[in-house]
Amino acid sequence: MTMKPCNALLVVPKFLRDSFFSMQASCEVVGAHYPAAPLSLMTVAALLPPQWTCRLIDSNIRDVTDADLAWADLVMTGGMITQRVNCLDFIDRAQAQGKPVVVGGPDVTGSAEAYARADFVVVGEAEDIIQDFIADWDRGARCGRYIAEKFKVDVSRTPVPRFDLIRPQDYLFLNVQFSRGCPFTCEFCDIIEMYGRVPRVKTTAQMLNELDTLYRLGYRGHLDFVDDNFIGNKKAVKLFLPHLIAWQREHGYPFELSTEASANLADDNELLAMMRQANFFLVFVGIESPDTETLVAMQKKQNTRRSLADSMHRIYRAGMFVTGGFILGFDSEKGGVAEGMIRCIEDAAVPVCQIGLLYALPNTQLTRRLRGENRVFPDDWVMQAYRDGLHDQCSAGLNFETARPRRDILVDLREVLDRVYAPRAYFGRVRRVVRELDRFQPPRHVHEWSIGGIALRDLIALLAFVAVRYPRLWLQFAWTIGDCLARRPGSLKVTLILSIWYLHIGPFSRLVMAALSRQIGAIDRGEWRAPLERSRPDGPPPDASLPRAGVQPSAVPAL
Repeated sequence: MTMKPCNALLVVPKFLRDSFFSMQASCEVVGAHYPAAPLSLMTVAALLPPQWTCRLIDSNIRDVTDADLAWADLVMTGGMITQRVNCLDFIDRAQAQGKPVVVGGPDVTGSAEAYARADFVVVGEAEDIIQDFIADWDRGARCGRYIAEKFKVDVSRTPVPRFDLIRPQDYLFLNVQFSRGCPFTCEFCDIIEMYGRVPRVKTTAQMLNELDTLYRLGYRGHLDFVDDNFIGNKKAVKLFLPHLIAWQREHGYPFELSTEASANLADDNELLAMMRQANFFLVFVGIESPDTETLVAMQKKQNTRRSLADSMHRIYRAGMFVTGGFILGFDSEKGGVAEGMIRCIEDAAVPVCQIGLLYALPNTQLTRRLRGENRVFPDDWVMQAYRDGLHDQCSAGLNFETARPRRDILVDLREVLDRVYAPRAYFGRVRRVVRELDRFQPPRHVHEWSIGGIALRDLIALLAFVAVRYPRLWLQFAWTIGDCLARRPGSLKVTLILSIWYLHIGPFSRLVMAALSRQIGAIDRGEWRAPLERSRPDGPPPDASLPRAGVQPSAVPAL
């Protein structure tokens, strides 16, 4: 059967503007519009028939116009929970102009009922079911529901994403994906629920083809492997890395790499050495909590088998710095958790920490347990929190009745943010990391007027920019850069990255602290009650022993 042509408009919904990941000031410094490119929709576009004409619009960069919608025969959209408000608004707008909408993605997979208004709803990974949708569309169907069988997609057949649909200069970095899934069983995590505990990997030929495509398109710079645990399948990654090293060497190391990995990366010297040779410079590690009892309770025992601080320092010595994830709000937490978390961050010298409130994501072990205890808040409460402008999971979270007083958790988070993101503390950690960081130095042609691979004029321009726009931070910037040049000049680029990030993280932490203070004030004034209580008849809750209490986004072609 001959496939009919179709104009497909793929739209990335807006993320919250004031969020940990928006990195607005960092984008401004380098002239980008948004941090990360939309890999999921680029992959979906690659799965569509060649007879279809695709356009991709990232709403975080520019708004969708009426002319864009008029061009389209079909609109495809979807994303994460923090995009839901904008996604639903956009679905209504597209349908008002008579455009059928297909929606998918991680949030749809977890909460399909929230997107019932869409014409087509796709639950799960796209590769094995998108042909059913395409066939139905070609036959004239204008609505449908498609549910993928879990964990069955063979990612070795996933095509090269349509990198040609974006302008790389719009983003701080581009991204690729090697694997899906994670072997661990963290109670709060939805990755194992969507993608399984046996990581599925692409072939070496696939990955090198993706790198070749980006290289041919002229992209150079930061490339992120978006795997939820890059080392989840250690055997596969160790087979792939020598080929990645060879490719980088043959092409003059055009990419500086980052990824996410579990803390046991630090145990494997061979793996650390290969990642260093491949030019990885950054690893995100979910540290979560310094408290062993809490780690055991959340089923993150892999973090209890080592000194977390020592593990981070081993990663630094391999040439990569760590950004860490920390969460407050677990049932097993006790008083003093803030002090322990601050001490852990300082001992590990982790400059950039994503510190937020526990969020019960749909279809996780945590949410199933909390539902059984009648502790989960209604879904509309979560969406109203986002509409009210709370700042992702850093201040919008705890969508359940907590086991210790909600106020105490909010005060703890405010205390941690206040102390770890004070300029002196943050830049002090940057200096300690850089002194230890043994960065891989790929052979490059270095201009005579450069320092540590950074053009001297760019360094002077950055210092001038900070002096004018952020005069109170200039001394910390200059001190940190000077310390790097004196001790580790080869790590100057990393030092500049970490310093520039503070231009966003510092002000953002103060926004979050102000939001937390408002929530604490509402509790103190008696203006806040758990939403579950409003839906109950008068009288005590089912478990009166619980103290009165009172959002983490979940990245793959799940459209």
